[in-house]
Amino acid sequence: MTIEPLTTADRDEWLPLWRGYLEFYRHSLSDEQTALTFNRILDPGFAMWGAIARDDAGRAVGFVHWLTHSSTWSEAPYCYLEDLFVAPDARTSGTGRALIEHVTNWASTQGIPKVYWQTAVDNSTARGLYDKVATTGFVVYEIDLPA
Repeated sequence: MTIEPLTTADRDEWLPLWRGYLEFYRHSLSDEQTALTFNRILDPGFAMWGAIARDDAGRAVGFVHWLTHSSTWSEAPYCYLEDLFVAPDARTSGTGRALIEHVTNWASTQGIPKVYWQTAVDNSTARGLYDKVATTGFVVYEIDLPA
């Protein structure tokens, strides 16, 4: 398996993974928002990054997106791992762990003291991995506001 930064050339292979991710979370986004998201990841003007995982045959099997933000508890920024997805037929192959390691290694080289993320409470497969590689201690609350 290889993990490389997302590039413009990856869009056609990233897109079905992105749609699978949205479907998994029972969410839909417009094509315009999807394009905006991909373009922001590639834009060096945004504090947002992405990487794509490929299996030994070169097939795209997963991705991860992350961003950084200031923190009131740290001089250095924190890293929020916002999206992580592995194709269903590649799950339990080590891809998810490798994508998390990719982000934590990147954050470490940037002097970032914390990487964190969230997942749905019923995402038991992913939580099995997350419980092995990270700790948790907070409950997340959300309020959706009108557009």
